[in-house]
Amino acid sequence: MDYLQKFVSQVRSRLFIALLANNALILADWWLLHEVFHLSFGQIALSMVVISALALTILPQVSAKYITEPTKLIWQAILHIAPDVANVPAPNLKQKSAGHELVAYLASHIYQMASVVQDLEKTNATQKPSDLSLNFVATAIPLPLVVLDKNQVVLFANNAMCEYIERPAKDVIGQNVYTLLDMSFNSAETLDTWLAQVKGKEAVASNTWERVRLDVGEYRTRRQFDLAAYYNQNNPEGFETMLVMFDHSKRYAEDDQALSFIALAVHELRVPITLLRGYIEALEEDMQGKMDPEMADFMRKMSAAAQSLSAFINNMLNVARIESNQLVLKLREDQWPSIIQTAVNDLSLRAKLHGIEINVRVDDGLPTVGVDRVGIYEVLVNLVDNAIKYSTNGQQITIHSYMSKEGMVETTVEDQGAGIPANIVPHLFEKFYRSHRSRSQVGGTGLGLFLCKAIVDAHGGKIWVRSTEGQGSTFGFTVQPYAHLAEEQKIGDDKDITRGAHGWIKNHSMYSG
Repeated sequence: MDYLQKFVSQVRSRLFIALLANNALILADWWLLHEVFHLSFGQIALSMVVISALALTILPQVSAKYITEPTKLIWQAILHIAPDVANVPAPNLKQKSAGHELVAYLASHIYQMASVVQDLEKTNATQKPSDLSLNFVATAIPLPLVVLDKNQVVLFANNAMCEYIERPAKDVIGQNVYTLLDMSFNSAETLDTWLAQVKGKEAVASNTWERVRLDVGEYRTRRQFDLAAYYNQNNPEGFETMLVMFDHSKRYAEDDQALSFIALAVHELRVPITLLRGYIEALEEDMQGKMDPEMADFMRKMSAAAQSLSAFINNMLNVARIESNQLVLKLREDQWPSIIQTAVNDLSLRAKLHGIEINVRVDDGLPTVGVDRVGIYEVLVNLVDNAIKYSTNGQQITIHSYMSKEGMVETTVEDQGAGIPANIVPHLFEKFYRSHRSRSQVGGTGLGLFLCKAIVDAHGGKIWVRSTEGQGSTFGFTVQPYAHLAEEQKIGDDKDITRGAHGWIKNHSMYSG
């Protein structure tokens, strides 16, 4: 029989006997006083109350001592081996008492566990922090894993990591992670910047990155992966940061190859589309006032289509340049209202064909801005073009430019169109991202907003979006007044301020330029 069930059976039988004896005593008292001494009913009742009170006083004490005896012995066994309690003798497990088999069984297991813990403590005391190589999970996990100390020095790298970066373990342990892994990220939040944010501020923290790049080996084989990081400030073994890589080199390489192929194809289209736009403009000029309404409408549509195709080509080429870190911007002093008006004039025909009105409101007194006119024009064109795509006949698009609270020149493009679902908004500026709802309804590549963010970031500004599904969207971005760039200009050799629109950012500040 199970020791616990046996103990329960013993307690049940003892309580039954005690309750039976109590009831028998009360009945015997009633019979004796009524049949032998012939006392009155009141005297008999008083006597029975006294007997019951004595039983209620004595019976719980005896029962409690009997029932809790096993607990007392187990408690004594635990205190006997506890490191913070002294002079507690071991329980007498040979003493016959209620549940003594259960007590003996549990106490033996307690002593065994204490012995195992002591052995582990002795083993841990002799191990060094780098002895993670003895950990089966860490060494056997098929994902590349590396553990860092507080100085970002590698304490441990499993076999999968050594194979992934094509370096033996002896060349990995003890290396600074920024020297060992020259990772590139597609956003400004790199591993280095994240660790700088959490160190000293968070006890534990975690983060993930997608599409991280790393070139490894003698032939610089490109790895592309998702990265997960876990930070633990107070780890007693000194293991402060753990990195795990999830390889997606094949899938991400397919995206890169697709972009490269498209960029090559559209580059070949650049010359013919430029010629086509020139012929259309020349034909419109020659036929001015000579075309009937139907032909004039046809020419407008053809011109708008050529402009749209030209914008697509520019987007693709610029994204390809960003991917290879070759898109260079020259920031010069310029009049912001003039740039806005140029973009609106170029898109007015396209808006008119869709029955959409573009309203421009520029606050008075805006300072000159430091921008690359061609690059920032692309931002305006992409945002306004998106607003046209997602608006319907009769709706309005409002462009408003003003000084922000931070002293930046901020511009918003507001439409009354379909709006954007809340779950999609965080992904809008990612490369190739397009909502499944809009793919079949509106043409596009999913690169326009990615390009906008890269160019705005290179200008030292911020881009954002606010939208409610079914109620339209507002995209906004900021650029710096030229006066803010004056100091930067003074230390440069040229009047222009050169900025790069980087698609990939190195992991550590020592690599940034």
